[in-house]
Amino acid sequence: MKKPIKNWSIDDRPREKLRSKGRENLSKAELITILIGSGSRKESALDLSHKILNSVNYNLHNLARLTVPDLCKFNGIGPVKAITIITALELGRRRLLEKAHQKTTITCSQDLFNLMAPILSDLVEEQFWVLYLNHRLQVLFQKMISSGGFTQTLVDIRKVFKHALECNATKIVLVHNHPTGNMEPSLSDKELTQKIKKAAHFIDIQVLDHIIIAQNHYCSFADENLL
Repeated sequence: MKKPIKNWSIDDRPREKLRSKGRENLSKAELITILIGSGSRKESALDLSHKILNSVNYNLHNLARLTVPDLCKFNGIGPVKAITIITALELGRRRLLEKAHQKTTITCSQDLFNLMAPILSDLVEEQFWVLYLNHRLQVLFQKMISSGGFTQTLVDIRKVFKHALECNATKIVLVHNHPTGNMEPSLSDKELTQKIKKAAHFIDIQVLDHIIIAQNHYCSFADENLL
């Protein structure tokens, strides 16, 4: 049986370490240890935290994709602890989202990624969004147009331009995610982009870019000269 954390030296206990040395000095496993509080009879909370993180290669984006049943597969993790982990990660996601929305002027593809990654990077299904901008490249409105399966989602082009006309946008940016982690545009991605670009031409709206978000990476059609 592992030695309980309460029997560790004070400097090694995650809560005490956070209090005395600051949160930035705790590892990912130590932070999760604080969330779950206790482990099982066979391993400490810290060992259990390492086991969970190891299952996702210590990648927090991958950890955020786990569901309550996924986490409950680990001995020592029940629904309450699983929900606690998911809640903490969701708060982190929303913090990033609020920070991204403080900057609403788009100057490059990295700005687009920073704005939309908190929404799309952890999803397990594809979503297609459109950002509507004015002539100053300020985001007027952003809208999810469709949500679909693991590999693709159907896009109604009429919805794309309905919202553009409603908010008097002069420019739009297309954004969708690849839950598989592969950021390479598919043939259907390229065809859809050209179809929307041609339709936009007739109502004097410019398609600035199409961004594919694949977890913590992205591909920009504008940067890759694919528009």
